[in-house]
Amino acid sequence: MNVGEHGLLLLGCGKMGSALLAGWLKSGLLPDAITVLDPHPSEWLTGLAERRLRLNQQPDEPPSVAVIATKPQIMAEALPGLRDYGNGPTLFISIAAGTLISTFEDMLGANTPVVRTMPNTPAAVGAGISALVANHATSAGQLDLAEQLMLSVGETVVLDQEGMMHAVTAISGSGPAYVFAMTEALAKAGEELGLSAEIAAKLSVGMVAGSGRLMSSSSEAPARLREQVTSPNGTTAAGLEKLFA
Repeated sequence: MNVGEHGLLLLGCGKMGSALLAGWLKSGLLPDAITVLDPHPSEWLTGLAERRLRLNQQPDEPPSVAVIATKPQIMAEALPGLRDYGNGPTLFISIAAGTLISTFEDMLGANTPVVRTMPNTPAAVGAGISALVANHATSAGQLDLAEQLMLSVGETVVLDQEGMMHAVTAISGSGPAYVFAMTEALAKAGEELGLSAEIAAKLSVGMVAGSGRLMSSSSEAPARLREQVTSPNGTTAAGLEKLFA
C-alpha cells in the first residue's frame, strides 16, 4: 500500500484507530511510513515504535495523509495541532462520528482535502463496512486512496452527498447493536425453553455469524434467503408473523 512520499499520520489510536493501523500493517504498509499521535499509547504501539513507527513525534514535513481517529468530544483540542497542514496537499480522513466536513474546513481551511468516513464496530475484526464522502478539494486519486485505506478493515461504499451519512448511521452504524440485541434475545429465549445458557448462547451467536456469511457469499437477495427458510404455515412463518406484527 502506497500512502505517498511523506507517509501517513494517525491522530488517536483507540479501538478503531488500532483496528485501522493493524489493517494497514497487514496490507503491507511499513511502520516507518506511519506516525501516531496518542497521549496514552498501548504496549502494542510502543512495540511498533521499536520497529521504526514514529510515536508522538511531529512529522518533519506535512504528511501525505492524516487520519483523524480521536473522539468527537476532544476534536477541538486535538485538531489545532495539525492546522499547519491545512489548505495544502495533505489529505485528511476523518472517522469521527457525527463530525461534519465543514468542521474540518473551518478549522483547517476551506481548500483542505477532506474525506469523511464512517466505519462500524465489526471493523475491529476486519469485517466492517465503511461509507465515505469527499469534499470539493479532494481529488479522485485521494478519494481512491482513502477507500483503499478503509478497505483494510472491511468493505466500502462511496456516497455522493454528505447528508446520506444519516442513513448510514441508522443502517450500518447502529445496525450492529440491533443484531447484538436480537442475538441476546434469542439466547434468553433459548434459556427459557430449557437450554443451558452456554448452549443457548452458542446456538444464537453461531446462527447470526453463519447467516451473515451466507448473505455475504450468496447471490440471492436477503428476501429470497428468508423465503428459503420459511415453509408455508410452518414454525418459521409463525415466528415471522409475530415478529413483524
